[in-house]
Amino acid sequence: MNDLSHWEARRSLLVQGLADVQPDLVALQEVSLVNDNAAWLAGQLGFDHLYLSPKRGPDSHKEGIAILSRLPIEAQDTLDLLGQGRVAQCIQVTDSAQTVFFANGHLFWQPGNSQARLQQVERLLAWLDEFRGDHPVMICGDFNGTPDTQAIQKMYQRYRSAYVHIHGTEPVYTCPTPLTRSLLSQLRTLRSYFVYLRPQHINPFWRGTLDYIFVDPSIQVSDCQIILNKPAPNHPNLYPSDHFGLYANLKTGVL
Repeated sequence: MNDLSHWEARRSLLVQGLADVQPDLVALQEVSLVNDNAAWLAGQLGFDHLYLSPKRGPDSHKEGIAILSRLPIEAQDTLDLLGQGRVAQCIQVTDSAQTVFFANGHLFWQPGNSQARLQQVERLLAWLDEFRGDHPVMICGDFNGTPDTQAIQKMYQRYRSAYVHIHGTEPVYTCPTPLTRSLLSQLRTLRSYFVYLRPQHINPFWRGTLDYIFVDPSIQVSDCQIILNKPAPNHPNLYPSDHFGLYANLKTGVL
């Protein structure tokens, strides 16, 4: 959402796609703090509760992550992931008398395996263990790692992927969508390949899965689907985002 290319045109697609599934909780990454698009989206969808966590460092006034909730937020906290200004956040809500923790993160960008991303996952897991106590947790986000990487394998050791639970495997890809990105955004990505010494990974045709919904074993998953994957009717390259979304129907309780 932070790349505001075609934002005025595509934001209605985002609202419609989310309204179609009527979620109680939404995890957003790369929200723009400049135009406050997370608050705008919450207002359009009728969410009363918003928890916004800005990035650390020089981008703290420009970008962050956010959780939208229809349920009152009883507790909230943000974790500094110690790299690229990345953060994770977690809220506590109560659904049908069951206390639930809902986490959201946007992890270290580096193609292929990344020791920095693995360390962020380990930090996130340790923090959630302390924050949530014995209550179930759901973890959503852009992990910036494909299923075969060490960081995601670490997540699989502790939590179930909602999409894998329903379909037996992760999606073929969640990004990039055919949305046309701004030249500045493309140049910024290209520069990052060299900054993080990964030019061998440059592939203009690459696509893969970087987005996940992980759930506690005690949480029942009745559905999980890719959403926000349809273009505007009159524009085949206009999509809600440069990533597809994931939607899961979850229920707390012992399986």
